[in-house]
Amino acid sequence: MLHIERLHHIAIICSNYERSKTFYTEILGFVIENEVFRSDRKSYKLDLSLNGQYLIELFSFPDPPSRITRPEATGLRHIAFGVKSLEKELVFLASKGVVAEKIRIDECTNKKFTFFYDPDNLPIELYEF
Repeated sequence: MLHIERLHHIAIICSNYERSKTFYTEILGFVIENEVFRSDRKSYKLDLSLNGQYLIELFSFPDPPSRITRPEATGLRHIAFGVKSLEKELVFLASKGVVAEKIRIDECTNKKFTFFYDPDNLPIELYEF
């Protein structure tokens, strides 16, 4: 068995680097740890952390293909973040023009959750703990 200690990072390729950088930093609150432009690839790589934990690598590439379908496509289904008050966070998102789905209840835990989407339609879940 592999002995995995923790999640290291999630890599996301975006279609509009500045738009996604703004979304992840100014709306979701991630902190920029490192930003580099790789001229040979015409690509940015942005390392983002949350509460001191490195979590996301945001990449830009020239003309990346669009996501094929919603969360049921093969590959990354969604990323999820835990929050203390789902309603409070949804008010904030709405103030920034981010529309979330209707709040649902997890049938197994009776906890509230919902989804919204990043600028490239990557599903993001907020789960109340």
